[in-house]
Amino acid sequence: MILEKVINKIIIQSEYKDFVDKYKDTILSEFEGKIHSIYMCGSIPKGTATPFKSDADFTIVGVNPKDIDYERLSNIKDKLLEEYPVVTKIDTIICSIDDVLSKPNEWGFWVKIICVCIYGHDVGEKVPPIIISPEFILDLNTETKEEVDRIHRLLSNATDNTMKTRYIKGYSKRLIRALYSLVLEDTGAWQDDIIKMKNAILNYCEIDSALVDYLYASYLDSNVLVEEFLGITAEVNSYFENALNAMAASRTSFG
Repeated sequence: MILEKVINKIIIQSEYKDFVDKYKDTILSEFEGKIHSIYMCGSIPKGTATPFKSDADFTIVGVNPKDIDYERLSNIKDKLLEEYPVVTKIDTIICSIDDVLSKPNEWGFWVKIICVCIYGHDVGEKVPPIIISPEFILDLNTETKEEVDRIHRLLSNATDNTMKTRYIKGYSKRLIRALYSLVLEDTGAWQDDIIKMKNAILNYCEIDSALVDYLYASYLDSNVLVEEFLGITAEVNSYFENALNAMAASRTSFG
C-alpha cells in the first residue's frame, strides 16, 4: 500500500497570504542563494487555519543546512510574529537535499507526504513511492525516542507557565503521531487530523484507551499538572517502545 500526500492542493486563506509571502520573501533575501525550496504543512496550507489560534509550520531545504543561521532565523520569526499576530507560533525545520533523498522513510516522507512546496522545485517528487510496511514504520521512528526525550527534558526543567503549556501540547501531539504510525498498516493512510489519529489509535492499538484520551485532552487543554503528565507519557513511551521492539523482532524473524 502506497502512502498518498496529505495535502494535494494549497489553499491559503486571505488572512494568511501576506504573512506567507512575507516569510518566503524574507527568508530568500536573508539567505540568498542558500535556499533550494520552502515547504509548509498543517492547517495554513490546507485552508483550515483559525486566526489567532493556529501555528505556521515551515520546512526549508538547502544544499547545506549549516548555511542557515538559527539566530538570524529566530530574529525573522520574532519580527513576523509582531507584524502578524494572526499567527500564534512559527516553527521552521531545516534539512538538506541529501537528507530528503538519502532518507526516504524519514526526511523523504516528511517532504513528500506531509509538506507542500511553496517555493522552488519540489524535491519530494524525486523521492520514490513510500510503501507502508514494518520497515517504513521503524525507519520513520528512528529519531522518535531522541525527540521525545528532548521534549521531556525541556518540560521537566521549564519554569515559565507559557512554555510548560507549549511543551505539553507539543509532547502530546508528538506521542499521538508516534502511536498513529504503529497503525498505518491498518489505516493505509497518513492523517494530520489529530482527532482521526486518536480514533484510529483507539480502534487498532492495544494501548489503554485512558492513556490516549489523556494525551488528547492535554493537547486540547495543556493546563495539567506536569508531574501527572510526565507519569502518563512515561507509560505511553513504554508501550510505544515495546511495540517498536516487537515489530523489529518480528521483521528479523521473518527476514
